[in-house]
Amino acid sequence: MSEPTPVPIPSDLQSVQQESLHLDGSAPVENMYVDKKAVDKLTEGFLTHYLPDLQNSKRALQELTQNQLVLLDTLDQEVTKFRECNALLDLNSLFTEAKAYHNKLVNIRKEMIMLHEKTTKLKKRALKLQQQKQKEALEKEQQREKELERERQLNAKPAKRT
Repeated sequence: MSEPTPVPIPSDLQSVQQESLHLDGSAPVENMYVDKKAVDKLTEGFLTHYLPDLQNSKRALQELTQNQLVLLDTLDQEVTKFRECNALLDLNSLFTEAKAYHNKLVNIRKEMIMLHEKTTKLKKRALKLQQQKQKEALEKEQQREKELERERQLNAKPAKRT
């Protein structure tokens, strides 16, 4: 067996060790000798025991992170699809609304054409009625003139004495 070689302990570790020793109630240790081979073997054993689990955990975390990135991309694509669907629904509602307004305009146009035809017929009828009244008034006036002329002729003819 080799003789233990003193391993220098950093001052901050020494103070922590000394404080922990003070808490126990024992005297502070000034010089501590640690076997280098023991430290190496303990380190190697520690690493051998925990390193595979840590590497597995690291791989699992990397895989989980990768899966999260894939999920985020997929979620982003789904959100984009929903937005496009909503845009299409809005577009469809606009086309439906435009079709309804077009139908209203077509009905208004038909109604205006029908009203125009009715007013044209009414104007023609009013013109015919006016012409008929004028004709009747003219005939009446002519009739009255004939009667007046006849009365004049009747009144104006004095009986001739022979």
